[in-house]
Amino acid sequence: ATVYGSLTFVRAQIIMHARLVLARAVTVAVRYTSIRRQFQDRDARDPNAPEVSVLDYPTVQIRILPLLATTFALHYTGEAMYKLYYRTRKSIETSRDFSGLAEMHATSSGLKSLCTTLAADGIETCRRAMGGHGFGGGSGIIPLNNDYLSKPTVEGDNWMITQQTASYLIKRMAETVKKPNLQPKDPVDIQYWHFMRNKKSHSNFQVLDNEKEIVQAFQHRASYLAYQAYHARIVEKKSWTSLMIRLHRLSRAHSESLLVLHFYNSLFASQPDPPLDAPTIDIMKRLFQLFALFTLDLSASEFLLSGSISTDQLPPITSRIQSLMAEVRPHAVRLVDAWSVPDYLLESALGRYDG
Repeated sequence: ATVYGSLTFVRAQIIMHARLVLARAVTVAVRYTSIRRQFQDRDARDPNAPEVSVLDYPTVQIRILPLLATTFALHYTGEAMYKLYYRTRKSIETSRDFSGLAEMHATSSGLKSLCTTLAADGIETCRRAMGGHGFGGGSGIIPLNNDYLSKPTVEGDNWMITQQTASYLIKRMAETVKKPNLQPKDPVDIQYWHFMRNKKSHSNFQVLDNEKEIVQAFQHRASYLAYQAYHARIVEKKSWTSLMIRLHRLSRAHSESLLVLHFYNSLFASQPDPPLDAPTIDIMKRLFQLFALFTLDLSASEFLLSGSISTDQLPPITSRIQSLMAEVRPHAVRLVDAWSVPDYLLESALGRYDG
């Protein structure tokens, strides 16, 4: 149990490291594409109009700005993992209560897999969005990419490690099914208890205009996949190996719901930590919506199958993502500047602070 506790602390650090690495790539990409100009606007009335900043193109925004939002999601989730670790450690040291270790281990396993994948893929996405210069030595992206390539496989391979998360989630769902009248206390049990009470009805959460229902949609989708995995393994007695792809998707869905939840809690708590002024809170809420809706759009089929959203919500979600990117775009440079990544750490001629 003590070894698991130490391993979990390392994985919490991995999440925060993924945040820092992705922040470096996004900082370079945002600064470069905001200055790099290429091609006139086709609809410009003035034939002498200046060329457009690359970051003003939606096809570039859709690659970089969701990663900007993802970096903040990783940060707040890493903070939450540290709090979970110290809370569990205190319970062990003061009352010899090891009951929280299973949740902590399962959570850290799933998040390690998801967060390192997001960071590794995000670095490459930033490189490609920068065009040919992204592949040059002056970008600083290539050595960053090479340094981080090992993370999706070390400290637990990202495809194999998710079995530990899925195993825990199936056990919790089995307990919920077995004891439907028991009042749950742990977060996962509470989530599954609510799902079992409403699983026959399609919820169709209002994800476009209600941040809380965005969180509920992610939790409902994750609970649905957990129930399907429980039914296949426990009821239908299917072999573990035959379910491995499904188990990986379950772990990812659960971990994505945690990223959305912790991002939400950090902004919508009565006392945000750290305190933020009203204009900052406003743009951070846009980033939360952008991260959540972009993530939802990538796995829309799972949200549809689970009844979290309806088919008529999909076209507005795509439009909403583009409008959110347009709202975030004027603040992009200041948002990456807020991370205060020094030039010596970026090692990038294209991502220098002074432009």
